Amino acid sequence: MICALRRTLGIALAGALITVAHAAVAPGVTAPDFSLTSVDGASVKLSQFRGKYVVLEWFNSECPFVQKHYNSGNMQGLQSTFTGKGVVWLAINSTNPKHSNYRDAKRSRQIMSDWEATPSSLLLDPDGKVGRAYSARTTPHMYIIDPDGKLVYMGGIDDKPSFSERDIPGAKNHVVAALDELLAGQAVTNSDTRPYGCSVKYPY
Repeated sequence: MICALRRTLGIALAGALITVAHAAVAPGVTAPDFSLTSVDGASVKLSQFRGKYVVLEWFNSECPFVQKHYNSGNMQGLQSTFTGKGVVWLAINSTNPKHSNYRDAKRSRQIMSDWEATPSSLLLDPDGKVGRAYSARTTPHMYIIDPDGKLVYMGGIDDKPSFSERDIPGAKNHVVAALDELLAGQAVTNSDTRPYGCSVKYPY
């Protein structure tokens, strides 16, 4: 009975920790500032983009859900469209360097070139501190920050949680919907959606 009680308390505590971690970031709160190094060796700080809309895209080139959006050209199209409208697009890779999915800066640059990706920067977060600060759980996991530094969207890229490219045309793209509303001077209708994809490969 004691063991069962301990298991119950352990599950409850784990659930509480997950809830607290998720509650640390939510639409309407100030987005946690961070400074990371890009695959090009530049230091990039979130606060340097104050006054602009910023998209954060959690990224792992080896994840089939990420590959779905890059092999189809969907993610590159979004990056190109919205950076062309003045939006800053930061892809962040929080993969643990000891994980088989890890790709160093040189290899990551090559992947971005091969995929013809056009984020403003691809940033490396090898210790996972930034990913955990945002409670990023999946790749991709998407966030939008407004010019005042407030988080205005977090969640999935769209409403079709599969890794099939065939599902993209019929999906509702939450990021497009949110950015279109924001750029039109409107509030985001659906600001917190369910993310899907591979788990972020944090160090443990």
